[in-house]
Amino acid sequence: MRTRASCLYTGTVVHHRLKPRSHHLTYRVFSLLLDLDELPTLDGSLRFFSHNRFNLLSFYDRDHGPGDGASLRDWVERQLAPAGIDLDGGPIRLLCYPRVLGYVFNPLSIYFCHRPDGRLNAILYQVNNTFGERHCYLIPVDPEQDGVLRHKCRKRLYVSPFITMEAMYHFRIRPPGERLTVAIRETDAEGPLLYAATRGRRRPFADRELLAAFLRFPLMTLKVIGGIHWEAFRIWRKGVPLVSRPPPPDRPVTIVPQTSLRSAESMR
Repeated sequence: MRTRASCLYTGTVVHHRLKPRSHHLTYRVFSLLLDLDELPTLDGSLRFFSHNRFNLLSFYDRDHGPGDGASLRDWVERQLAPAGIDLDGGPIRLLCYPRVLGYVFNPLSIYFCHRPDGRLNAILYQVNNTFGERHCYLIPVDPEQDGVLRHKCRKRLYVSPFITMEAMYHFRIRPPGERLTVAIRETDAEGPLLYAATRGRRRPFADRELLAAFLRFPLMTLKVIGGIHWEAFRIWRKGVPLVSRPPPPDRPVTIVPQTSLRSAESMR
């Protein structure tokens, strides 16, 4: 029997705001890494997980991509095409939070796009804000890169009501293995603004692990959504001014050129 590529990651999320007021929070979460080609098998073989159906834990296509419920694999491949990337049928694995009792909010979903030989070819980040808007950043992966990936791109979507659009994202990614690290440092012209990271340890995608994660984090979605708003209130109480929200980008995906990747790599 072939070992599943899909799995769980249990770990922590850290947010540290550096200015204009220091603010820090940490909470425990779990994420799913879903091989999109395995979704039909997962749906038919597990008691506590369903695809496009209600369950303790579930995954709905319409929570991701364009939000219309269509095939996510087809959608990702269409986004890769303008960047000249053809996976040739290689696996696409999505890191995201599941629906818990029918509810979910994903501030960030990450598609790891591979060639048939398993080599990572591109990363597609999908950012969701609390206003129902989405935007993606497509990062091609240089064949010479190995291990921890470092790259950067300009912020295109309004996310925090306390940070202007004149900012850059600096990514540091350890691709999914026995451990996972996704760290984002946000900066402006005057230096670092915010540091956010999630770290996790791999668990099998099996009923026992799914049930244990549900029992350990039964209100995870409420914690994520409530935490965002509660922490925003606390930051506002510290006197940090609000920033007006501009319209979202006209194009749903920002393609980051290889030159940006090499520039970030030189910052090691």
